[in-house]
Amino acid sequence: METQPTLTFPVIRGLQAHREYFVAMWSLRMLRQISIFDEDELPPELRAQRTLNKARIPEICGYMLDNPDDYVFSALTVSIDSDVAFAPLPGQEKLGLLRVPMDARFIINDGQHRRAAIMEALDQRPELGHETIAVVFFLDIGLERCQQMFADLNRHAIRPSRSLGLLYDHRNDKAQLAKLVVMKSNVFRDIVDMEKSSLAKRSRKLFTLSAFHNACADLVEGMATGNINEDASLARNYWEEVANHFPAWAQVRENRLPASEVREGYIHSHGIALQALGKAGNSLLKLHPKDWQTRLTALEQIDWSRNNAKTWEGRALIGGKVSKVTTNVILTTNVIKKALALSFDEDQQRVENAHARKSE
Repeated sequence: METQPTLTFPVIRGLQAHREYFVAMWSLRMLRQISIFDEDELPPELRAQRTLNKARIPEICGYMLDNPDDYVFSALTVSIDSDVAFAPLPGQEKLGLLRVPMDARFIINDGQHRRAAIMEALDQRPELGHETIAVVFFLDIGLERCQQMFADLNRHAIRPSRSLGLLYDHRNDKAQLAKLVVMKSNVFRDIVDMEKSSLAKRSRKLFTLSAFHNACADLVEGMATGNINEDASLARNYWEEVANHFPAWAQVRENRLPASEVREGYIHSHGIALQALGKAGNSLLKLHPKDWQTRLTALEQIDWSRNNAKTWEGRALIGGKVSKVTTNVILTTNVIKKALALSFDEDQQRVENAHARKSE
């Protein structure tokens, strides 16, 4: 009697919810050799996974190829739609060999984009094939169970806030710049939240790291030297000079004024104003490198009150609520540039003209 060919590999056997599962260490090359069931053409109710978003693959592949010495991937989760046999090693209960028929179907419950990106990376760098990734195998007991596994695996997969992602990102030069400015600044160290991307009403902070990152990136656009310390020094000097013209920021820092009261009352304590100050500052530093500090006094001539609907409604505010969309950032920048006697660039003038037509 002919024996059916099998794929055999070492695993660790585990137990979850009274069901066996197996953990293996596969070489990246093995991911290509194993036939993964493609269910993209099936309707959603007959699938156990979302369809592959091919636009995500180059980004993940690029991450892997750009960081060959310190990329990291979590385990893939795969269901095996076949009978399998576990043969424990002598004297072991949990360590052994898993035998899987060669015609078995493998369904990825979690990690399909990682696998696809790895396949693309191997096309460009075949030598990566000997590296490994953990794979967790569950025994497939039907479509309903597979769909429930997908739902359960993604139920608690909460994406970290953008601020926390920037805080922990040591590859992003602009994130490094923003963090360095905040940490070395006596002014901003206590009023920038390094973790959250939106501030609670009772937060004692005025800005998020995410907003400050955007503002710093706009400030140094076209001026960054590549020396992180020099660029951070330039940015810190600018932001601390700006802060001198907003005494409420210092009052919040010194706990003499609630941050919530300042945010509720003034535009200057929102991310849109911070980014607009960064954009306007970029022009100011380029055009007036010698006397930019004295020119910033004009910021005090702007009525930053949220009650000043004549200035801010349609610019920083839409229906009385702060808007962060690009057009509103530009319109807010224009208010600052006008106060600083700086001319608008082509895009800013176009947006300003459109705003003027709407206001007629």
